[in-house]
Amino acid sequence: MKRTSKRFPHDEVLPIVVSRGGTVAGRVIYASFEFQFPLGGIHVLNQQISLLRAAGVEAFRWTPTPGFRYTWFDDDVPTLSGMTLDLGPEDVLVLHEVSVVPGHDPAPGGHKVIYSQGHYLNFLTCPDPGPYPGWPVRPALWAISQAGVEMLRRALPEFEPHLVPNIIDTELFRPASTGRVRRIAWMSRKRPIESTLLRRLLHTDPRSTDIDLYDIHAVPHEEVARVLSETSVFIALGAPEGEGFGLPPAEAMASGCLVTGYAGGGGAELFDSPSAWRIPELETAQLADKALELLDLPDQDEIRRAGRQWVADRYTTRAATAALIEGIRKARALPGGAASATHPAAWMEELLRRFPVPPETYTRVEPSAAS
Repeated sequence: MKRTSKRFPHDEVLPIVVSRGGTVAGRVIYASFEFQFPLGGIHVLNQQISLLRAAGVEAFRWTPTPGFRYTWFDDDVPTLSGMTLDLGPEDVLVLHEVSVVPGHDPAPGGHKVIYSQGHYLNFLTCPDPGPYPGWPVRPALWAISQAGVEMLRRALPEFEPHLVPNIIDTELFRPASTGRVRRIAWMSRKRPIESTLLRRLLHTDPRSTDIDLYDIHAVPHEEVARVLSETSVFIALGAPEGEGFGLPPAEAMASGCLVTGYAGGGGAELFDSPSAWRIPELETAQLADKALELLDLPDQDEIRRAGRQWVADRYTTRAATAALIEGIRKARALPGGAASATHPAAWMEELLRRFPVPPETYTRVEPSAAS
């Protein structure tokens, strides 16, 4: 399977006029870091650029190095390069939440959005109480789940967080035509210690004698989709510090898997699906039991179909496009104008000092378990 960032076959994308005069006003520029390891947050940013361009918005990725391309997914979005960039009066700069640090306004006086893909991590780089983020002109704030919106509204009462839902590609993530393997799959990277316990619990259980136990780790995006397409049960672990949403369980359900695991905070909405079973945090033995039980769940083909449809009905390109356009409108409605922007990579050393562990640990939206 070949994935391109321009493809949205499972849901129609309609051109949208977002400015006066019948043309699209200004640019939407996503500042992204040049990390060559799978980070779901980066993948989603690129997906949104393609989505906006399909809707008639002049959207770009901004990375410092000329000619930079990500190697871990099909990367063909239009890019801007350099450490500085001039913004027009209607341009909007979109920033990762963990690129925000005190004393560094990346575009003084310009229209900005802080895109919070992990509300539990939102203040990792700005830990002190007080005005956030401390810029003279307040930015807009986006979140990726209803839980994130509610949490940020309480933490930042002066903001009105805006929900921009994720898209689940139900063409890439779909059931295999060859049927199911009796397999339990999960990804260990965010919980390597608990994962060793989970594997042992599953391996020593007599019910697992004919079961393939598969830790999805360090595989390409398309290979993740292939594995999930024939997997029977997917275990959602997520990050112990919490998830903004959690793509793997949604993509697993779209692939026809039965899902059990931890909600991770932002992923709680996913467990309303008929093919998902939520387990309390750190109840590893209960998690193993549920995964083994689901292998022999009665009427499971019907439940798998219902779960896939549940995802397909909610996390659509149409819903994401409408939310993005409204989020851009709200950002442009805030005070702001032309500005000179500096890429957050300029203060990368300070950013890394604020991370207690390497940044690849803080994958705000897991890249389809491809880690």
